Amino acid sequence: SSQHRKQEETGTKMKRDVRILLLGEPKVGKTSLIMCLVGEEFPEEVPLRAEEITIPADVTPEKVPTHIVDYSESEQSDEVLQEEIIKANVVCIVYDVTKEDTIEKIRTKWIPLVNGDAEKGNKIPVILVGNKSDLRSGSSMESILPIMNQFSEIETCVECSAKNLKNISELFYYAQKAVLHPTAPLYDPEEKQLRPMCVRALSRIFAISDQDDDGVLSDGELNSFQKSCFGNPLAPQALEDVKTVVWKNTSDGVRDNGLTLNGFLFLNTLFIQRGRHETTWTILRKFGYDDSLELTDDYLYPHLRVPSGCSTELNHLGYQFLQRLFEKYDHDKDSALSPPELKNLFSVFPYMPWGPDVHTTVCTNQDGFISLHGYLCQWTLTAFLDVHRCLEYLGYFGYPVLMEQESQTAAITVTREKKLDLDKGQTQRDVLLCKVIGPRGTGKTAFLQAFLGKSLSKQKSSTGQFSYYTINTVQVNSQEKYLILYEVDVDTEFLKASDAACDVACLMYDVTDPKSFNYCASIYKQHYMDSRIPCVVVASKSDLPEQKQQHGISPAEFCYKHRLPPPMPFSCTGLDAPSTAIYSKLAWAAMFPHLNGSDLSATSFWLRVTLGAAVISVLGFTVYRAFVRQK
Repeated sequence: SSQHRKQEETGTKMKRDVRILLLGEPKVGKTSLIMCLVGEEFPEEVPLRAEEITIPADVTPEKVPTHIVDYSESEQSDEVLQEEIIKANVVCIVYDVTKEDTIEKIRTKWIPLVNGDAEKGNKIPVILVGNKSDLRSGSSMESILPIMNQFSEIETCVECSAKNLKNISELFYYAQKAVLHPTAPLYDPEEKQLRPMCVRALSRIFAISDQDDDGVLSDGELNSFQKSCFGNPLAPQALEDVKTVVWKNTSDGVRDNGLTLNGFLFLNTLFIQRGRHETTWTILRKFGYDDSLELTDDYLYPHLRVPSGCSTELNHLGYQFLQRLFEKYDHDKDSALSPPELKNLFSVFPYMPWGPDVHTTVCTNQDGFISLHGYLCQWTLTAFLDVHRCLEYLGYFGYPVLMEQESQTAAITVTREKKLDLDKGQTQRDVLLCKVIGPRGTGKTAFLQAFLGKSLSKQKSSTGQFSYYTINTVQVNSQEKYLILYEVDVDTEFLKASDAACDVACLMYDVTDPKSFNYCASIYKQHYMDSRIPCVVVASKSDLPEQKQQHGISPAEFCYKHRLPPPMPFSCTGLDAPSTAIYSKLAWAAMFPHLNGSDLSATSFWLRVTLGAAVISVLGFTVYRAFVRQK
C-alpha cells in the first residue's frame, strides 16, 4: 500500500503488516495448516495450493493485518518462488515429524534457498514447523536442535497437528512475532549477548528512568518505568523476585537495593533468551525506537502547526519538565550546571546540542557555569527560534514518557497571530524579539553582553566566541518577560520583509563616529518607517565626547520628526553591572507597539518612562499644557 511505502521511505521502519510464506516438501501439510487456521477444522479435501489469505488487524493479537501465502512446487515456477521469498517478512518451513528426509531438506534445500545470498544482518527470519505430531509419540527436537544451532535466523520451532488442530494459531502467532519483534536487531545468538545498538538504546532508557541520577533504579523508579511501558506497576513480591534473579546471576546488577544499568541489561538479555523479546520491544517502542533501533521521526518530530505570524513558547509543562531535569543533574545543588554536569545532562543525546557560545548567550554564575535562570533562557530561545529542534531535544530526554503526554507538543504554546496583537494594542506573548541594528564598530556585541550583566572589562576578559543572540528576562509592568536580542550582521542585506521582522527594532549609532547615524536613518526609512514595528534609537558610547552627526538633522530631531522616542544614551564602561532600564524600555515598546509614537501624546508616555516619575511631577504641568496647546 502507498501508506506502507511511505512509512518505509520516511525511515520509520515500523512494520505495518506481516507477510508469512509457507515452504516445505510436497505433502508435509502446508495447505492443511492454512485451511485449519481459517476454517477451524481439518479439511476433507485439500487443494494443491491455498489461495493467499489476509487476516484483518483486529483479529490478531498484535493488531496488524497478516497475509498468509502457500507454495506448491507443482503449481508454481522457481521464478515465482523467488519473488514470493523476496516479498515475505517471515518464512515457515514445514516438515513432517515422521519423515527424516523432510527434516534433512530444511538444511540442504530450504534455508539456502531463502537466505543463501543474504548478508548476516539481512536474513529473513525462519520458523520451523513440525506437522503431523499426532502420528508420532516422541518429539522431533533431537533432529531439529542441531539445525537451529547451525542457522541463527531460525527464531523458533513449533510442533503441531493439522489433524487435531493442535498449536495452529500458536504457529502463526510465532510467525507474526518474528516479524514484529525481531530478535536479530536486539541479540547476537552466536555471541550470546545484546547487540551494541540495543545496549545503546537501553542505556538511554535507563538514564531517563533513573530520575535522581544515582545510577540505580529504585523501587519507585522501577514502578514508574513499568507503569509507563506496560500500564501497571509491579507487585511488591514481583519486584523482589526480579532483583533476586539479577542478584543471583550478576556480580554488579543490584546495588543499594536498586537495579544498576548492568542489571537492567541482564534482565533484557534474559527476556530475549527466554523468547520473551516482545517485552524488550515494548520498552524500546515506548521510548521511540523503530526496528533498526533508531528513534523514529514520528517520535522526534511530532506534527506542530505554526501559522505565519505566530510564535512558539514553552508553557508551564515544558518549564516544569526542564526544571526537574536541571535539578536531577545539578549534583552539588549550587543552582548551576558545571561542564561535567552539563555533559551528563546531555548523555541521552546522540550529539552535544549546545556549543560553547551558550556561555555568551545566557547568564552564567561567577565561575562561568550556566545558572538555572540561564538554562531556562536557553531553552526559551530554542523553542522560539527553532521549535522543531526543541521538540527533538525534548524527545531525546523522554518527555512524552516521563510527563505521560501524547508527544512533546504538549510542552509548547503557539501564540496568536501578530496582527491580532497589533489590532488589540497589546500582546499575550512572553517571549519578545529585538533586532539590534547599526554600523560595524558601534558596540552592538557589548550591548548584547551588557544585557547579561557583563560590563566591558568583564567582556574583554572572556574568551571564546560571542553569540549573535542573548536572552534574559525583564520586568514590564511587574510582569516578567523574556527578551531576545539579536545582533544583525551589517553585511546581511534585508532582502525581504521577514528579515526585518521582529517585535521591536533597536537602531544603534556611535556618538563618537559622525557617519554612524546615517546607516540607522537609511535602515529606518527603508524597512521600518511604514511598518507597524516599534523602533528605539540608542546612542552608544555615551560616556565619550559626542561628535556632530553628518546626517541632515540631528538624531534627536530625526526621532521627533518620525515620532520616535528620543535617543537613549548607553554605555557599559563602568565597573558596575550595566543598567537594565534600556532593556525594559525595549520590551515595553515591543509589548505596546501602538504607543510607540502613534500620536504626539506618546511622547509624554516616553518622557514618563525615560525621566522617571520624580521628574515628571515637576515637569508634568508644563508638559501637559504644551501638549494641549499643540493639539
